[in-house]
Amino acid sequence: MLAVASSVLKRSFVKQACRMASNMVDNSVDELKELKISELASNPKKPCPDSKPSSKSKGGKVALKCPKGMRDYTPDQMAVRELVFDKIKKCFKKHGAVQIDTPVMELKEILTGKYGEDSKLIYELEDQGGEILALRYDLTVPFARYVAMKKIKNIKRYQIARVYRRDNPAMTKGRYREFYQCDIDFAGEYERMLTDTECVKLVCDILKELDMNNFTVKVNHRKILDGIFEHCGVPEENFRPICSAVDKLDKESWEDVKKEMVETKGLDPAVADKIGVLVQKKGQFDLIEELEKSDLGENKSAAAGLSDMRLLLEYCELFGCLDKVSFDLSLARGLDYYTGTIYEAVLAPDAKGESVGSVAGGGRYDELVGMFAPKGRSIPCVGVSIGIERLFSIMEKKLQECRTSSIQVLVASGQKGLLKERMKLLNMLWESDINAEMLYKANPKLLTQFQHAETERIPLVAIIGESELQEGKVKLRNTATKEEKMVDRASFIEEAKSLLQSCES
Repeated sequence: MLAVASSVLKRSFVKQACRMASNMVDNSVDELKELKISELASNPKKPCPDSKPSSKSKGGKVALKCPKGMRDYTPDQMAVRELVFDKIKKCFKKHGAVQIDTPVMELKEILTGKYGEDSKLIYELEDQGGEILALRYDLTVPFARYVAMKKIKNIKRYQIARVYRRDNPAMTKGRYREFYQCDIDFAGEYERMLTDTECVKLVCDILKELDMNNFTVKVNHRKILDGIFEHCGVPEENFRPICSAVDKLDKESWEDVKKEMVETKGLDPAVADKIGVLVQKKGQFDLIEELEKSDLGENKSAAAGLSDMRLLLEYCELFGCLDKVSFDLSLARGLDYYTGTIYEAVLAPDAKGESVGSVAGGGRYDELVGMFAPKGRSIPCVGVSIGIERLFSIMEKKLQECRTSSIQVLVASGQKGLLKERMKLLNMLWESDINAEMLYKANPKLLTQFQHAETERIPLVAIIGESELQEGKVKLRNTATKEEKMVDRASFIEEAKSLLQSCES
C-alpha cells in the first residue's frame, strides 16, 4: 500500500511540475511577444508579429477574434454611436460646414513625413499594382491633398470616417488601432483668429451637446513654443524633437520629459531647465501680459504668437466660451504640420479619479496644402478633430438603455388567420413613411407581441381582429401607458402620426 501511495504521489508531483513549467513557458512567450511589439514601434520596417498567419488554434480551427485594437459593435453600442454622430453633425451643420469623403487609403508618399515621430504608426500596405499605399493616419492630410488636387480656394468642411494607427491599444480607455474621427476644417484666407476661435467654440458646443460640461480647452501657439526654444538656446533643427517631448507633459512628469530631452534628444541640461520654467505655466490674459513684459516678449516669434493668443481669448469671450479656455504652455501637439494656434480639449477626472485624456484636438496648418499644390500654392487651414471613440466609451456607460430600434408602430393581432391582414396594414404604414414591423410568425400570441413592443420600446401597437375588420376599425395601443384608442381605418394613418407626436413630446 505504501508503495502504491508513493507512486501516486510521484505521478502527481510530476504532473504539477509539468504544469508549472508549461505556464512559465507560456508567460515567457507572452513577454517576448510584447517585447517584439515594443521593438516594432521604434522600428516600423520590421515585420509585425501580429501579422504572421496564426489564425488557427491548436485544434486546427480558425480562432474567432477581432484583430488587435479593433472591435465589433452590438446594436446597443451602435445606437449610442448613431446618437453621438447625429449630435456632432448637428453642431457642424449649425456652423455651416459641408460634408466630403476621401479614400481610406492614400499613396504612402502623401502621408509620410507629416506626423513627426508618430510616422512609425502608419499602416503601410504591400505593392498594389504599382502603387505603394498606406491606410490613412488621420483626416487632415487627406483633406489637404483634396484641397490641393481640387484647386479649392476656400471651404468649410466636415468629415466623419475611420482612420488607422499601429499604436499599442488601450481599449478600456477608448484607444484603438481602428477608430473614427470627426473633423471640421476651414481652408482659405480669413480675418486673423476668426476661424481659430470658431474651432474652439465648436468643441465647446459639441461637448455641451453631449452633456459633458466638466472640460477644459487648452490653447497654445507654435510660434510661442518656437520663441521659447529659441530664447532658451535650443538649436533650430531640434525645435520639433523638443516640441514632441514637451507634448508628453500631460502624461509624464517634468523630470521624465527633461530626461528624454537630455538623454535622448541630446539637449543641454541647463537649456532644458530654462524650458521647464516656462512650459509649466498656464493662465489667460494674465499669462499673456506676464510673458509680454518678460525677456521672452522681445523674441519676434513669441511676440507674434502672444498677439494672436490675446486676440483668440478676446474672441472666445465674445463667443461666450472663455470660461472653458486655458492658455497652457505645456500644450505642444506633436504633429509636424502645425504652424500656429493649437488646442486640445480634456475632460476632468471622474469620481474615481480616472480620466480618458484628450477628447478633441487640432490647430492651424498653413503650409500643409502647399506641400501638395502646384508651385507650392499655399492655402491657410485650421481645424479640429473630435476624439469620438473616447467619447463613445463614456456615453456607453451613461446611456445603458439607449433605444436600438427605430420602429414606431408594431402591427399585431390576437386571433389566428390574420397574417395577410397584418401585412396589408404594415404596408399602409410603410407607404406613409412610418417605421413599422410585425412579428414574422403566422399566429403569434398577443401577449408575446405586447412584450416585444415593450422590450424594443416601440411607442405604438396597431391591433386588428375580426371585429375591427368587420367594423373598418384599427385599435391603437400606447405601449408606455397601456391606453387604447379605436380609430377608423380610413383615418388610421393620421391618428397614428398624431399619437406618435404626443409620444415623442
